[in-house]
Amino acid sequence: MTAPTVPAAPAPRAARPGTVPLAAKRAARRSAALGLLAWVAGLGFCLPAMWMLLTSLHSEADAATNPPSLTAPLTLDSYREFFGAGSGASPWPPLINSLGASVFSTLLVLVLALPAAYALSIRRVRKWTNVMFFFLSTKMLPVVAGLLPVYLFAKNVGMLDNIWLLVLLYTSMNLPIAVWMMQSFLADVPVSIIEAAQVDGARLPTVLLRVVAPVAGPGIAATALICFIFSWNELLFARVLTGVVAQTAPVFLTGFVTSQGLFLAQLCAASVVVSLPVLAAGYAAQDKLVQGLSLGAVK
Repeated sequence: MTAPTVPAAPAPRAARPGTVPLAAKRAARRSAALGLLAWVAGLGFCLPAMWMLLTSLHSEADAATNPPSLTAPLTLDSYREFFGAGSGASPWPPLINSLGASVFSTLLVLVLALPAAYALSIRRVRKWTNVMFFFLSTKMLPVVAGLLPVYLFAKNVGMLDNIWLLVLLYTSMNLPIAVWMMQSFLADVPVSIIEAAQVDGARLPTVLLRVVAPVAGPGIAATALICFIFSWNELLFARVLTGVVAQTAPVFLTGFVTSQGLFLAQLCAASVVVSLPVLAAGYAAQDKLVQGLSLGAVK
């Protein structure tokens, strides 16, 4: 007897020329939807800054209208007032104070955080996890809770209205964050290149400056940028501990809210000018910032 023949499975139909598989269509639609969502989210984040810029280009009367007028004529009067054309008050001393306090405190933070992160990541000290928790616990105290002791200390030592007091405060405030960030960045530095440098006779300062720092450069740049932004935007300590000599840019901004009312156009113009250094620093270090924040994310 001959075995019954089994019919062969039909051959799959060949796709017609010019047709796209259903899975590819769904993937394309999903990608387009995610792209549109990303654009909407990006515009949502940029809308307040764009609105602030537009308001700064309006007159005080047009900026105070409700609902606001989008077709109002544009003018630079608010920027002229900010730079003292009418009042004579110059914004340059507060801007220079903010720049000096932010830059010097950031440099001090990097000088202190790099050896600390090296000891906690590469040459780990005993109970280094407890040390990391201690650094984190220093950020749990509300800033306002330490305001009165700091004020009394500054008053007793004669450092009120002194820019160097702000430098020390910003350094102590940003140092725990910098150690935490740089510890994770330095943990990805290959130990072999450090050992090779030590075999060649390099001491610890040389290892930190010429071996560790170039390898962890993106992470150090990201840490420096974040510390700079935190120092530049700080208001509470600067408002209480400074007066005229060491007044910073955020404190100068509060002067536009007076008993006579809110000068909205001038306040927006001042906010735009004060935001420019941070935006310029972020734009200049954007590649390093992205590399640093994503360092170690993909193994």
